[in-house]
Amino acid sequence: MKMTLAEFIQHGLVLHGLRYFLVAGGAFLFFYVFFKAKWFPYKIQLKNPKTADYIREIGYSLFTILLFVGAGVAIFFTPFYHITQIYLDFGAYGWGYWGVSIILMIFIHDTYFYWSHRLMHHPKLFRITHLVHHQSNNPSPWAAFSFQPIEGVLEVAVIFIIVLVIPTHPTAILAFLVFMMLYNVYGHTGYELFPKGTNKHWLGKWFNTSVNHNMHHKYSSHNYGLYFTFWDEWMGTTHPKYHETFEEVKSRKAHKPKSQPTV
Repeated sequence: MKMTLAEFIQHGLVLHGLRYFLVAGGAFLFFYVFFKAKWFPYKIQLKNPKTADYIREIGYSLFTILLFVGAGVAIFFTPFYHITQIYLDFGAYGWGYWGVSIILMIFIHDTYFYWSHRLMHHPKLFRITHLVHHQSNNPSPWAAFSFQPIEGVLEVAVIFIIVLVIPTHPTAILAFLVFMMLYNVYGHTGYELFPKGTNKHWLGKWFNTSVNHNMHHKYSSHNYGLYFTFWDEWMGTTHPKYHETFEEVKSRKAHKPKSQPTV
């Protein structure tokens, strides 16, 4: 049965709220609460954000959740729907294409993100679009959706592009959004989960890492990619000390920190 607008909004709030709080909250509890003493020696930046940072990140993320819900309403409950390539019958393209479409979404998003991200770093645009996200110069998992309004709109706009350029099933969009959340939180954990040597592996080197994105937050330059390093490598925007930093982080040995990290 087709949802009413009110039902769609309710389901959307629950869906997007869950994907944020379950993934970001789960990572936060694991690395910053339950096992903080064990994992702290392996933190990319050997310090923790302050409580005020967490509050700011969650607050702006709540607004971003509303933007994602609003995007769904605009796509499915306005005339825009009729110019999209959304399909509802699995038989129209089959399960094989369903999987391929998610991969296509990931590559489309990565390209869109790189160039929109670089645009937001333009001196005339940075303060009104991207400053809030960079207030998390030592990000936590909560920072994954911490965007000021203009950036939030730019972030959700990729969904409109996707449904216009490739045939998409709503469940494929949902799977893509879950993947987006998982990778985004990974990039903001403050910890590197890929194994040592990934950055130099013939295949692994093309995947963006938490170290890569953490350096972007720390220095506010270089490393503009999201899922992959293609565009940074092709455009010469990889931080010159990325590989050195990755290897340093993954070569650390456990030691007792001088002071207990605070949450």
